[in-house]
Amino acid sequence: MSIARDPNFAEGPDGPEPAGEPMAEIRVAGADDELDRSLRPPGLSEFVNQEQVTGQLEVFIEAARRRGEALDHVLLAGPPGLGKTTLAHIVAAELEAPLVQTAGPALERKGDIASFLTALEPGSVFFIDEVHRLNPAVEETLYPAMEDRRLPIVLGQGAGARTVTLDLPAFTLIGATTRAGLLSKPLFDRFGVSHRLEHYDAGDLASIVVRSAGILDVGIEPAGAAAIAERSRGTPRVANRLLKRVRDFAEVRGGGVVTEDVATEALGLLEVDPLGLDRHDRAILDAIAVKFSGGPVGLTTLAAVVDEEPDTIEDVYEPYLLQQGLIKKTQRGRVITPRGGEHLGVELPKQAASLF
Repeated sequence: MSIARDPNFAEGPDGPEPAGEPMAEIRVAGADDELDRSLRPPGLSEFVNQEQVTGQLEVFIEAARRRGEALDHVLLAGPPGLGKTTLAHIVAAELEAPLVQTAGPALERKGDIASFLTALEPGSVFFIDEVHRLNPAVEETLYPAMEDRRLPIVLGQGAGARTVTLDLPAFTLIGATTRAGLLSKPLFDRFGVSHRLEHYDAGDLASIVVRSAGILDVGIEPAGAAAIAERSRGTPRVANRLLKRVRDFAEVRGGGVVTEDVATEALGLLEVDPLGLDRHDRAILDAIAVKFSGGPVGLTTLAAVVDEEPDTIEDVYEPYLLQQGLIKKTQRGRVITPRGGEHLGVELPKQAASLF
């Protein structure tokens, strides 16, 4: 077990820490966290699928290395689980530079970001996950740091206040976001390199599953890897999560080898259907199709029926259902598509079908 602690000032630009509040955020990383890290590819050559992204990064990294400069700031956008954090680790490894990692919601005050920036070593990679959730005041502090490698700090208050500017070492900021549209234009424009990661096809996911199975020291047949890949929603994180659960099933009931039959039976036990939908996804589809006769139904009403938060439905479940063409958004609300009704095995009312 490892313990990671975010650095912070005892007394920073925003003044001393309020009494009773922790001076640093401590996160305990357990065995699952260590295992997840071990499944990440160590280099760009091992990173599967995103050839356009990795090919460009390889050129940019080599050019920066030859010039002896820090890599330009990088923005990685895309749905969760596609490898944005993994790419940040790979970039740091390829540059042979230390990686400092935090998340946008953890940077609440200017002093929080200042403590990170002033502790960076020359050439460091500073990774901010969920960069779209940065506090506006913190975001503005990043502007001069990204452009001029300077950090202005205001000392004192009122008429006696003065600004001191600290020089920062050359560093590379890597921002990861699942919602690039929420980034302010001034912050977006300061990233010299911007990439969007796309979902993986089943063949690439099967390769990832086979590689991860080797690291986990579990036997797997190609058909078993394909069965897991097909239900992984185009996402490596989901593929690795399903593999670990199928491995448990194989060790207990399947002789230790993941075959197609073992994988199919285990995924059925996990309530993951051939399209990769789980019980919660099907509950949303069922509510629209059966309880609301195919829709339309508003998001708030749907959330109340399935006992889930509206934001969770919109951000977690809905994107995949839309991508698969199982539901559709209209001005009047969500409706189920003929494909969604066919997947559930229910016949849609005529009024729902007429919406298409």
